[in-house]
Amino acid sequence: MNASASVSASSSSRLLSELRAQDGVSMLRFLTCGSVDDGKSTLIGRLLYDTRRVFADQLATLANDSRRFGTTGDDLDLALLVDGLSSEREQGITIDVAYRFFATPKRKFIVADTPGHEQYTRNMATGASACDLAILLVDARKGVVTQTRRHAAIASLLGIRHVVLAVNKMDLVDYDERTFRDITASFERFAGRLGFTNVAAIPISARDGDNVARPSAAMPWYRGTTLIGHLEEVEVEASAIEAPLRLPVQYVNRPNADFRGYCGTLASGRVRPGDELVVARTGQANRVTSIVTRDGDLPEAQAGDAVTLTFERELDIARGDLLVDPKARPEVSDQFAAKLIWMAEEKMTPGRQYLFKAATRTVTGVVTQLKHRLDVNTLEHQAARTLGLNEIGVVNVSLAEPLAFDSYRDNRTTGGFIVIDRFTNQTVGAGMIEFGLRRATNLAWQATDVTKQARALQNGHPPAVLWFTGLSASGKSTIANLVERQLHALGCRTYLLDGDNVRHGLNKDLGFTEADRVENIRRVAEVARLFADAGMIVLCSFISPFQAERRMARELVPDGEFVEIFVDTPIELCRARDPKGLYAKADAGKLANFTGVDSPYEAPETPELRLDTTAAPAEDLAARVVEFVMNRR
Repeated sequence: MNASASVSASSSSRLLSELRAQDGVSMLRFLTCGSVDDGKSTLIGRLLYDTRRVFADQLATLANDSRRFGTTGDDLDLALLVDGLSSEREQGITIDVAYRFFATPKRKFIVADTPGHEQYTRNMATGASACDLAILLVDARKGVVTQTRRHAAIASLLGIRHVVLAVNKMDLVDYDERTFRDITASFERFAGRLGFTNVAAIPISARDGDNVARPSAAMPWYRGTTLIGHLEEVEVEASAIEAPLRLPVQYVNRPNADFRGYCGTLASGRVRPGDELVVARTGQANRVTSIVTRDGDLPEAQAGDAVTLTFERELDIARGDLLVDPKARPEVSDQFAAKLIWMAEEKMTPGRQYLFKAATRTVTGVVTQLKHRLDVNTLEHQAARTLGLNEIGVVNVSLAEPLAFDSYRDNRTTGGFIVIDRFTNQTVGAGMIEFGLRRATNLAWQATDVTKQARALQNGHPPAVLWFTGLSASGKSTIANLVERQLHALGCRTYLLDGDNVRHGLNKDLGFTEADRVENIRRVAEVARLFADAGMIVLCSFISPFQAERRMARELVPDGEFVEIFVDTPIELCRARDPKGLYAKADAGKLANFTGVDSPYEAPETPELRLDTTAAPAEDLAARVVEFVMNRR
């Protein structure tokens, strides 16, 4: 074994022995946040250094890295203890969320170092979601800035109730008391509306250690506690262990016919063999017979434990179900109000379908209403139709299936969710549920005696949704009209929904922004579904430029009923036709958000039919559609 390996082994052994010695000591999870270059990584490096969490081999590496990348001259650059990515070291910024552990005799700590740049706000939100306290750093030279307010607002939204305002780099303002007081007053005026339980303001110099672990001789006017002293003593809210039991089912373990266990990590509460639990979705009750782990059965499990539960009898329990305390059940609804942080370049648009993942359950849904957007500078509510990158809003959400949930303030695990783009599978938003919408519980589907199959039988043909999509002036309406005329002549029950016609009535309140276009297609798709339920063939002629909305329309009806027909006409030919003069107006800047000019058209990738209008006349193309439809009978 070489010398460096021996040092690392010795360091690991020392860390393990210290961790064992601290069993039973309380844990505090906190994050550092603020604007870029406020000194977050340096502060964490200082905390690790002053609490003796930097071992000999790490110090040797730090000294070498400080000479290569450091910004502190001949001194150790403590920020490099945390900035592990090479791109971070080269740029001198934090990009990822870095987690570190340190401890004092009084408490153990897990700290998240989060990015300061606005484009990494999503990373900051990730770090905040599991923390009890936020250290919000402010550069004493700059005071409270936009990103300071943004991070304070997000910390509040994510349920953090304890904040330390760490006014850093006091050495660069000659430890001036007035500067510190002015910054503190400015932040407290802003934070007064955020609902924090307490805000502790501490003047520090992370680089030199002033008021971090030891009082600063340079600031005799400050008589408060040090930062570590405050972290050791602050009282956070009651543990998740004391909350009602919640176990999101991650996996159903069935290795053989004699064993069935339900695996997951307890989000809150305690469970023992003999306890009665309820499946929140169905209300079915069962009694726990054992708590199985890889290390043997347990007499009790509590929040944070990964376990497998077995029950007295088999029930219909699947991944995504929530096992709960029967005396403290969560809400179960397909609609709820929530606060939403948007994390994608592409805007959030009400009416567009996304995946909503809460705990272990993933459900398709839409934002039905953006009630307002939050101005992070003033905390004012602003009217808005969409949410952009890093913007925060209050929304109503409607899901395809009911979901069991708590409010986020009561349980972060069962009250939080992420939003996933259905095409890229990227996380595009994070939300905090406030409450279920009462109107959802007052509605039930009214059963009818005449079924869809009976209507189709009487009509003499199966229902269908023929969706014609293409650019303006591509020939959609012309071909759709010819198709309906031929189907009608064959005795089919049909109805044609045309883009211009529905805007005279059903959608007369909508414009042509992206949000309005999404809502336009959502309404039309719902109407088309009703016509299909009536057993009819409904023809829909709409530009419908976005794949997401065409996919949404397809998924409203059973497999095989939706026929996507791409009327493929080159834009040059569409411009040449231009019967309404729309392209000319758009080119002249007199018509905004026009598809093909200043708004995109996402062509179908795998339509059931592609009609090339340059290769055949409209009559022949219509005949192809009719032949396709009749062959489905």
